[in-house]
Amino acid sequence: MALTKEQEDLYRRTMAEAKAQYDSIDEEMEKEIQKTRETLAKLQESKKSFQQIYESTAKLLGIKVELKKDDSTLNIDAGSDENQEEKKQRSTKEADA
Repeated sequence: MALTKEQEDLYRRTMAEAKAQYDSIDEEMEKEIQKTRETLAKLQESKKSFQQIYESTAKLLGIKVELKKDDSTLNIDAGSDENQEEKKQRSTKEADA
């Protein structure tokens, strides 16, 4: 069954609109990822600052404290979309080689 000219035009317009929306979603996702990276960087800096304050204050008071060294520092490099678990697995494989 062949499409009529009107049906073909409708499907072509629908296809063009879907492609435009698809492409705009990619752009929106990149913007949101960048915002998230910026927020994480700010939070990491705050955490480091509060850790320094906490440890310095404890030292002034003569209290020995040890904060657990946190491995939760996230890699927020602009080009990094790889999750932490994949990196750990890859580095383990490289170390075994």
